[in-house]
Amino acid sequence: MPFLEPILGKWIEGGKLNQEFYLALVTMHGTIMVFFVLTAGLSGTFSNFLIPLQIGARDMASGFLNMLSYWFFFLSSMVMFLSLFLETGPASAGWTIYPPLSALPQAIPGSGTGMTMWIVAMALFIVSSLLGSINYISTIINLRTAGMSMTKLPLTIWAFFLTAILGVLSFPVLFSAVLLLIFDRSFGTSFYLSDIYVAGQALTNTGGSPILFQHLFWFLGHPEVYIVILPGFGIVSEIIATNARKPIFGYRAMIGSMLGISILSFVVWAHHMFVSGMNPFLGSVFMFLTLIIAVPSAVKVFNWIATLWRGNIIFTPAMLFSIGFVSLFISGGLTGIILGNSALDIQLHNTYFVVAHFHLVMGSSAFFGMFAGVYHWFPKMFGRMMDEKLGYAHFWLTFLGVYLVFLPMHYVGIAGFPRRYYSWTAFETFSQFADLNMFISSAAIVAWFAQFIFLFNFVYSIFRGRRAVENPWRSNTLEWTTPIHPGHGNWPGAIPSVHRWPYDYSKPGAEEDYIPQTVPFAQTKSSNLPNEKELE
Repeated sequence: MPFLEPILGKWIEGGKLNQEFYLALVTMHGTIMVFFVLTAGLSGTFSNFLIPLQIGARDMASGFLNMLSYWFFFLSSMVMFLSLFLETGPASAGWTIYPPLSALPQAIPGSGTGMTMWIVAMALFIVSSLLGSINYISTIINLRTAGMSMTKLPLTIWAFFLTAILGVLSFPVLFSAVLLLIFDRSFGTSFYLSDIYVAGQALTNTGGSPILFQHLFWFLGHPEVYIVILPGFGIVSEIIATNARKPIFGYRAMIGSMLGISILSFVVWAHHMFVSGMNPFLGSVFMFLTLIIAVPSAVKVFNWIATLWRGNIIFTPAMLFSIGFVSLFISGGLTGIILGNSALDIQLHNTYFVVAHFHLVMGSSAFFGMFAGVYHWFPKMFGRMMDEKLGYAHFWLTFLGVYLVFLPMHYVGIAGFPRRYYSWTAFETFSQFADLNMFISSAAIVAWFAQFIFLFNFVYSIFRGRRAVENPWRSNTLEWTTPIHPGHGNWPGAIPSVHRWPYDYSKPGAEEDYIPQTVPFAQTKSSNLPNEKELE
């Protein structure tokens, strides 16, 4: 790509990406994907938009905290983005920034100013996340409208609520980890360094351990997986029930499974460290806990499938992306069970198998949840409808592209193909996978181009899309009772009261196949109607 040389200079001399910049791109890809897109895009964006509307609140509990959270995020994003253009290169120690590569400024290119900017950006991001999470929790607990008990909340709100709690409990641990990293880098401490030689020169650091950083990082890292995926659980649950025209199957079981996943996410972090030399007994404990987390995950999958079973399904783009989310979560979850087994993980660690698993169960699934949410709530956001035909094209190209990329990755991973290598050509044994790697790259390019369909559809529909009616999906939740363009305060008059749970779809004897939460029971009362607890 010679045309990039004037922009990237020495990092791509002769149109060929050099090794240092490759590692930097891998680092920045992981960091931006996990934190700045998936975490901020799902938890930050949809929580801010939906929490006040779905619980019946005029606004968030603290507008000041909300705006402060946004500006911390904006500043964090700018610092991370600008680090890409440093002459010495951006951070290149991997998105997990393991010491000593991240703790020694002279370790590798990018370990100097680039790594410092990475740490500063992440510290700002953590502050932003904490401010937002505190605001979400306060709003849900204190500002629910009359009648909106916790057992009448949509599953989206439960998901945002638990996500915020996870963030408040886990992000401070990463903050402390990077704070200690700053001390090692700048003040000569040895929290993570011990008996290090650089260019044959012994450093004075003694007594530290890089394994300590791994424990601190992954204590955040695994709850972070669910900070990303829990909002997707809530969004998909809402969309599946609405478009299947059926009550969500096992409402309380869905809440319980999300709660169980949230609790267990704090006690499984060391399954990322089976090869770090931990005590085998401790590895067995973490293996057991990791496999246990599959139980509440399976409950959710079963309930989604049961909700779809014999439903009057409307295949909107949002519904297709929700079904795609379930498919990807199943596929990625099954490979997670394999990696949760310490004996198997030792063989598959740091191979393409891990890359494929991670991108299916977290990356792609979360993106599908995000796309589903955008297609579903676009009419409420902008008062217009997105083009369905473009939405279908976007779904099928993305869905097929994702599977064509990551299914072959599992195969080459089982064969031992390593991740994060600049080039595999030095290893003759991997030459047999050259064609398969070319196929994976081609499928990734197709999936990437498919996102331009979404971008065009999104921008075009804002200005030229068909005008939406007030409740285009015939949904029950409170956000569809506001005007098409809700002003400040969301409802022009009094906030409506809630009388029922949010999933009264296709209720026998009712005039319509949906009954909004604001409709009192007396208006639909009939001797042959099941009560709310029976439907749950």
